[in-house]
Amino acid sequence: MVDRLKQSLDQLETPICPNCHVEMRWSRSTLVADAPVTIAHLFQCPNCNRVAETKSQMTITPTRPDKLSAPRGEDRAA
Repeated sequence: MVDRLKQSLDQLETPICPNCHVEMRWSRSTLVADAPVTIAHLFQCPNCNRVAETKSQMTITPTRPDKLSAPRGEDRAA
């Protein structure tokens, strides 16, 4: 989950404050929807504290069961 948030933030362009004309600073990111994965990013202006929100969507790539951190199925130790 954290990796998805970081990846979505890397793909964004930092918004410019319409009031001060300076780059806004990232404040936080939250998951808005699971299907499709939608993440809301909040940015804040360092001068006037104006807040801007941008949203990004991610595609989910399925992970094979043998690549999971804990194996699933009959091979588990009892």
